[in-house]
Formats: sequence, C-alpha cells, structure tokens
Amino acid sequence: MPSPFPGMDPYMEDPAGWPNLHVNLITEIQAALNRQLRPKYYARVEDRVYISDQDDPGRRVIAPDVRVLAREEQPPGPWVPLDDAAAVAVAEPVEVVTLIEDEIREARVEVIDASLRQVVTVIEVLSPTNKVPSARGQQSYRRKRAEVLASDSHWVEIDLLRDGERLVAAELLPYGDYFVHVSRVERRPSGKVWPIRLPQRLPVVPIPLRTGDADAKLDLQQALNRVYDRSSYDLTIDYGSEPVPPLPREYARWADRLLREKGLR
Repeated sequence: MPSPFPGMDPYMEDPAGWPNLHVNLITEIQAALNRQLRPKYYARVEDRVYISDQDDPGRRVIAPDVRVLAREEQPPGPWVPLDDAAAVAVAEPVEVVTLIEDEIREARVEVIDASLRQVVTVIEVLSPTNKVPSARGQQSYRRKRAEVLASDSHWVEIDLLRDGERLVAAELLPYGDYFVHVSRVERRPSGKVWPIRLPQRLPVVPIPLRTGDADAKLDLQQALNRVYDRSSYDLTIDYGSEPVPPLPREYARWADRLLREKGLR
C-alpha cells in the first residue's frame, strides 16, 4: 500500500522511527543503483562512525524517550523547610538514567569503479543528528562532507527532514521543505540543488559517474515508496495524530483534507 502523500510523507520524519527508515532507504538506493551500474560500477553501503556522549546536543534526537522518561519518573516532591530537612540524618537515593557513550553508525552509499576500486560518488541521506548545531553527528558529517568535496569524488546529499539546521545555502534558493544537492567534481564549487515542497513528488536524481559515462538515475520517490510498502508503514503510522515535527498551519490543513479524502481520518 502506498503512502497517502504524493511526495515525502511527513510522518516518516519522526526521529524515533528515523533510524529504521534511514537503513531501509539506504539499502533501497543501493539496490536501485546496482540494477543500472553493473558491470562497470557497483554501489556499496559504508558506515560513518562517531561517539555520542551525554554532553552531545544531538542526544535529544538519538534517544528522545530516555530523556523524557528520566524527567517523568522524578516528579517534584513537597517543599521541606530547612530546619526539618536538617533533621533528616541520611539522604535517600533516587534512581536515575545514566547516558553513557554510544558508538553511532550512520550509513551512506558509495558508487565504486569496479576495475579501479575507486570511489566515484558518495551519496548521503541526512539524519536528525546531522542537523543539530554542534552535535557530534553534525561535526562528523561536516568532516566527511569537506573531505569528499576536496576529493575527486562526486557528492550527492539528500535531506528529507524539515527540522534542524539546513546544510545547503537555503537563503539563496527558492523555498523548500526538503533538498537534494548534487556536486559534480568538474563543476565545483558550483552545484545543483532541488528545493522540494511537501506536496511535490520527489525528483529523479542524476547520479554522476566517470567522465564519458551517462549519469545513473535515482528515482527517489520510487525508492521511498518501495521502502514504505516493504516496511508496512501503513500499519504502524497513526495518521489520526499530528506528525513529528508538526506541520505549519497551511500544510496541516492541506494534510488534513488529504487524509480525510483517503479515509485515514
């Protein structure tokens, strides 16, 4: 069953469910490209690894439930006058959640020249942690981005998240809720960006290869639709509730009409 939305489904942006979507979308992109690339090239999935600790601003989107739980299970007690408090000989312990260091793995797709075993193109799908200012995930992502942009590899960046800090020069572009950025080696520092609005179909993205070889074509909407169907999102998403993050007023009215027409509200 397809998503009720014509393009990106805003209910799939929830940070709590994003890791599952991210993994499935990355593997679907790999499969879609390998059907076109063989035998001269192939697509593989690689991980970018970083450490997130309790001081990481990105923890709120890595493990949002842990922080909420820690607050809700410790309701404030009654105020005790200082003289009465001093009469208590021993303080009683309370149970808390300790946020330990986590090794975070974020997958990307690399297109490889099969004969030379060289990376031709790097394709990243942004996660919420990549868009939190000063988060470990954003720092790791920016380092990888700078490394690729200084190399002989092409760069493709797919941002399907409305929330967080934009990593493209959005102020120089038409308004968009989502963005795709393609940076070809031979055209840097110039690149091409697709600003995409929520009601629009996701684009067919050209994936650049070696000079002289035609671009591969990544139908991003088709890839997302296949992930939605394969993961049975129609059984897990509650379209009667509001998405996370919430929609602006005009989009909320549009989404409400759309979902009512499809019998989902």
